[in-house]
Amino acid sequence: MVLSNVEILRCINADLFSIEHLAGTDPTRSPFNTSAVDLRLGNEILLPDEAGPVQLDLRNPGIAQFWATHSRKIIITENQPFSLTPGKLVLAKTLEKVNFPINDSGECFCARVEGRSSLARCGILVHFTAPTIHTGFEGTITLEIINLGTHNFLLIPEMFVCQLIVEEVKGCPVSTPNQFSGQTNPAGTV
Repeated sequence: MVLSNVEILRCINADLFSIEHLAGTDPTRSPFNTSAVDLRLGNEILLPDEAGPVQLDLRNPGIAQFWATHSRKIIITENQPFSLTPGKLVLAKTLEKVNFPINDSGECFCARVEGRSSLARCGILVHFTAPTIHTGFEGTITLEIINLGTHNFLLIPEMFVCQLIVEEVKGCPVSTPNQFSGQTNPAGTV
């Protein structure tokens, strides 16, 4: 079941899950929609290296380590945004940090991250695969952002970049390892 804006705030206030650094708490205003909350872009972007013979092989674990090793970190500001050129992929993170704990009370939640239509209309895909934020995850959300449009697009910190759709989990899940829980940067490392 997808939570409404009012239910999202009720659950936050009841400490059932958290969204730190939320842009507001009035369910009738931004960052809320009727059934989602908009999240903002953080100030850190990873730009993959294009030099050298690199071939991804996902049979070997460590995609987070790969990104940490084979990319350049760029800190963006309001005065120095990042210009995402057509055909380029970057990793970024949300400004907001989420926590969807496994609650012994039985009320557990997860979420989905989806792009925003205003960006999609510019050819910008945000978090286009693996949108699930599992119960038990805590951290900033890594965003895969690619420009499929025909024009450069400015990535500015604190711009609304994606939306979080929160869902109730039926039954209390059993904890499983999550390699990205606790992440603090776009590569997915702690």
